Amino acid sequence: MKIHQHKRAYTQREGFSIDYGREVENEIVKLQEEISRHAHIESQYPSRWLAIKLLEGDSDIKIRLKVLEGGTDILSAAEKSIAHLEEVYGDDVDVVIADHRYGWINGLVRETVKRTNPDRLTSSDKVDRIVTHRLLGIPIFLLAMWIVFKLTADVSAPFLDWVDGVIGGPITNWIVAILGVLGLGGSWVESLFVDGIVAGVGGVLVFVPVMMFLYLALALLEDSGYMARAAFVMDRLMHALGLHGKSFLPMLVGFGCTVPALYATRTLENEKDRILTGLLVPFMSCGARLPVYVLFAAIFFPENESGVVFGLYLLGILTAIVLGIILKNTLFKGKEQSTFVMELPPYRLPTLRGIWFHMWERTSAFVRKAWTIIMATSILLWVLMAIPVNGSGSFAEIDVSNSAFATANEAIAPVLAPLGFNSWEASSALVTGFVAKEVVVSTMAQVYAVKEADAEADADATTFFEDVGEIITSFVGATGDTIKSIPLIVGVNLFEGEEENEPTALMQAVRDGFEESSGGHGALASMAFMVFVLIYTPCMVAIAAERQELGAKWMWVSIIGQFGLAWLMAFVVFQGGVLLGLG
Repeated sequence: MKIHQHKRAYTQREGFSIDYGREVENEIVKLQEEISRHAHIESQYPSRWLAIKLLEGDSDIKIRLKVLEGGTDILSAAEKSIAHLEEVYGDDVDVVIADHRYGWINGLVRETVKRTNPDRLTSSDKVDRIVTHRLLGIPIFLLAMWIVFKLTADVSAPFLDWVDGVIGGPITNWIVAILGVLGLGGSWVESLFVDGIVAGVGGVLVFVPVMMFLYLALALLEDSGYMARAAFVMDRLMHALGLHGKSFLPMLVGFGCTVPALYATRTLENEKDRILTGLLVPFMSCGARLPVYVLFAAIFFPENESGVVFGLYLLGILTAIVLGIILKNTLFKGKEQSTFVMELPPYRLPTLRGIWFHMWERTSAFVRKAWTIIMATSILLWVLMAIPVNGSGSFAEIDVSNSAFATANEAIAPVLAPLGFNSWEASSALVTGFVAKEVVVSTMAQVYAVKEADAEADADATTFFEDVGEIITSFVGATGDTIKSIPLIVGVNLFEGEEENEPTALMQAVRDGFEESSGGHGALASMAFMVFVLIYTPCMVAIAAERQELGAKWMWVSIIGQFGLAWLMAFVVFQGGVLLGLG
């Protein structure tokens, strides 16, 4: 065996750290924040080192902290973190940390040692020879991602329709009936609940099955050990393009949520690396944008819904890569390349407990946002849509186009006219999207639901038990349809002649609105709209994280730059498509 003189040196250096994975790193950050509250302790021990030793359960450190002021608070926080991680991994935390360390050592050996007479290959090595191959690795990664989005978009569709039917049917009917008993039927209170809260929050909750299937697929890839291989493959690509390989780890986290991805840039030792990566992270399409893609793809591209969603995620990656090259050769030109060793954990058979925990933890966070941020925003939007500004009518009894909300957004619409969606409904959804990207869908559910309210036919009266029976029956039917749709992932239709799902009232209203505002180019306008949502400024929480991690200067660079780039790319998509006769 001889030592291969690798072009990158892997030496102990100031600021050096091993990445212990998303879950462990989140708990390390929490403990560091708790430690930072006690300056006398932080001055004695490096906060990251102390946090890791506490998670490992180091008895000597525990004894030392117990006698220090504030030490019991840190120990209490550490116990909570350990309990959380043991629930996530189903194993002792010190074992998980050791596993990552040995994985890091394995990655170091793979990067720096060249075996002239290799030992007998293990099964894991044989698999890695294929999935991390220099030529095959990226196509395999793209195929895996395509399957994920095929599963997410196509297989979850029956449950999406089921949730939509339950919210728009029995739940709405029950709320109306209860308000009627209270003597509030037909009042502005009923409008607030039905047209505001149910339309807004319900419009987002409809996509819970989509998120669950997405997180199910990602949990399978993560727990099996494949996602680490995907990062290893992309590391090679990013180095070939002149980018830093370790920067892909925060970007990978960004597919779930931009906020923890920005915090994950703390693992980058070089400040310029950290800032550059922080500027690129928002281009990774977070899970909050997925409901927007699914809605528009189902409306305008029903035959290739998963392909459109997959293409948007790829566009985000390509945009980040191209922009990274430009920034690296302009604003960040000449910076020193940092060291990076990729950890390759052993392959594991995912457990049902682990998959369920990851899937539920992430989905429940999505649902909690629906009952907090999105509900508050929905109520505020309803109030603004109930305030008359033009025409006749009183509070909550006006045409929505004459409301304060519509009037304000009509002033913004001309800016978006060259992009194909010259309507106050579209501009209002983008404006509220600054709060949270899920609010784009809830806003459309509100503005179009109000617009379509008079067209809704009254359903036949049913009893509570009949509604419950229908909910159970339709759930069983949705489960059967989901099982039938699984073969479609590989393009095999075993159930010819199945009827396609009818578009919902919201879907039809959005289609009509975009066709009208784009002059008959609804498909092109919808594609431009999705591209705009993909690229433009992230949510308020992410902006706050940018300010905290990158500083005010780079936060404003990100806000202004992303909005300008989103407008330009959407303009090219729409106007270019019109010139080429597409759509």
